[in-house]
Amino acid sequence: MHQNAPPALQRRVPKLGELAPLMQIKKPAAGTKARLKKANTIADLRVIAKRRTPRAPFDYTDGAAEAEITLRRAREAFLNLEFRPGILRNVRDVDLGTTILGQSSMLPFGIAPTGFTRMMQSEGEYAGSTAAAAAGIPYTLSTMGTASIEDVAAAAPEGTNWFQLYLWADRERSIGLIERAARAGYDTLMVTVDTPVGGARLRDVRNGMTIPPALTLKTVLDASYRPAWWFNFLTHEPLAFASLSRYSGTVAELIDSMFDPTLSFDDLAWLRESWKGKLVVKGIQTVDDAKRVVDHGADGIVISNHGGRQLDRAPIPLHLLPAIAGTLKGQTAIMLDTGIMSGGDIVAALALGADFTLIGRAYLYGLMAGGRKGVDRAVEILRMETARTMRLLGVDKISDLNPDHVRLLNGA
Repeated sequence: MHQNAPPALQRRVPKLGELAPLMQIKKPAAGTKARLKKANTIADLRVIAKRRTPRAPFDYTDGAAEAEITLRRAREAFLNLEFRPGILRNVRDVDLGTTILGQSSMLPFGIAPTGFTRMMQSEGEYAGSTAAAAAGIPYTLSTMGTASIEDVAAAAPEGTNWFQLYLWADRERSIGLIERAARAGYDTLMVTVDTPVGGARLRDVRNGMTIPPALTLKTVLDASYRPAWWFNFLTHEPLAFASLSRYSGTVAELIDSMFDPTLSFDDLAWLRESWKGKLVVKGIQTVDDAKRVVDHGADGIVISNHGGRQLDRAPIPLHLLPAIAGTLKGQTAIMLDTGIMSGGDIVAALALGADFTLIGRAYLYGLMAGGRKGVDRAVEILRMETARTMRLLGVDKISDLNPDHVRLLNGA
């Protein structure tokens, strides 16, 4: 360096006292808490989940139907949009609270119904329901949940608990389920209508997925890399279902025994008469069907293609949302799931007309990564991302989000 250079640019030997503040060597951290702290996105949780969970249950969660085109397109829909921020707004304080079906929610998303959840991680539905209660958001127990209606309600008595129903051909059996849900304090019934038969989930077929997981040579080898999962699985109560006492067989066989291909709008009307609480219809994939279920008494709808797990190349919920919101906004609660992996995705859905969103895989990745603590981390990641996205858009409350904040790209 030239001698006439400013002092700050002239080379010199550093003093030991100047180096000390720079040498911040931290003790190596291990365990669930440290592992989850390093996860900054849902994608990070997915990486941890894949490392800690046997292939069959992980693929059941991660996979979709046939070539998985629908799931890929659903996620691409959120990627192929443009946010349009407003500037010079006061966004010091952002309120993420909202109201859905007449109930307050501290965040604009809840936990969607997921089947076989204790198979992903032994805490299963108990982790999901208690984490949701702690966060002040709704939790939905699936008919295919691996914990009973009563036990889940007892685990989160202060939570907002909803129950998801697959209507069976045996209507008396279905009535028995919803009566149990009502007695246990569930105030919202979510009936899924996109499952006349099970989708072709080829990862499950290739993995030989069974309920419960079978101890074959293949799974024992897989277990050798994931001993904690198997230890938890084998030392906790065997899987018990919300709707069945026990079951042993393949996923496809169970699904075919539970889904009813004869379900019609008449059954929806019958269900409306039978259930006195809020009724939500999940699996809406056209504007006309959205209008029809509202005409048949639905208090809310979920625009959903079952996470891409039923009909491959099905309509993408985010693409359907503007048309459905344009027709039914204010007449019914409009919810959306499928493809949500970030707080930005949640904000985009709300801006395009959704009143609320539901997360499935996103919270399951947290569950597999770290049980209840992992679900808490997933919720916290989405909360932080949602708040940050809103601030950068210049919005301080959910009700101020509108279609002007988002533009769908690629002609969507």
